Amino acid sequence: MVCVFFALLTAASNACAAVLQRKAAAQVPAERSFHLSLIADLLRRRVWLAGIGMVIVAAVAQAAALATGPIALVQPIFIIELPVTLVLAALVNHNREKLRQLPWTAIATTTAALGLGLAIAQPSGATATASNQSWVIALIATACFEAVLIILATRTIGEPRAAVLGLAAACGYALTAALIKNSVADLNTSAQVFFTSWHIYGVAVAGVGSLFLLQNALQAGSLVASQPMLTVGDALISIAFGVTLFNEELRGGWWLLPQIVALAAIILGCVQIAKSPLAADTAGLVSGTATTVQ
Repeated sequence: MVCVFFALLTAASNACAAVLQRKAAAQVPAERSFHLSLIADLLRRRVWLAGIGMVIVAAVAQAAALATGPIALVQPIFIIELPVTLVLAALVNHNREKLRQLPWTAIATTTAALGLGLAIAQPSGATATASNQSWVIALIATACFEAVLIILATRTIGEPRAAVLGLAAACGYALTAALIKNSVADLNTSAQVFFTSWHIYGVAVAGVGSLFLLQNALQAGSLVASQPMLTVGDALISIAFGVTLFNEELRGGWWLLPQIVALAAIILGCVQIAKSPLAADTAGLVSGTATTVQ
């Protein structure tokens, strides 16, 4: 399917962006967390700008994927960002020994469970746009959830902060994906509808906000703390948006049982990846130092 190809391209681009942005963010002093000076510092780093370039590639590919497939199919594919991120982190450091130490069993488990889970769930249906009433409810719920996460993040430090902010960024990116899908439908109607609708401007606000949260997550701790929350959280929240906003459907009945098993296998795979010694050292791989910036 065309949407699957573009979703895979998006995942690969996002993984590359995560490695490049983490390498830049790890060099920024911790006291700049939650300050605009964090972004100002990053803008002077070529590696971060290269990461932003990959973010743009990912955005275009994501729009193409969402234009040709349901959110509940496209977004969960991004779970493969986590293992791809680890592989790229090892390659960036030109360390073949580290590459051989990757938790390949966990990576295979996560990838196989993802493919099997999507094959069983068979996401389908979907309307092109969501009603304004549905959007109001979704935006209020999202804002409340984000507020709770941000408040919690301000009261923690290190890896826990990175994990919480990773989940906050995941929620923001899931919202951005839903807005992109609605914006593509607006564009298919007419250019006038596209530019006069609030959806495309919501994409800009949600996208920038999510990027800011992600940079703080990457600066607060290692990729192993933020990336699992980002990838799995994005997938699950996106499915919720797809079902509630665009009336997407997943197989129900007894099919829910193997879907739950597949989800459990995905989570187990991500946890095993996170527990691996190599994953714990990912910050060192991409920042050129053996320690994690707290």
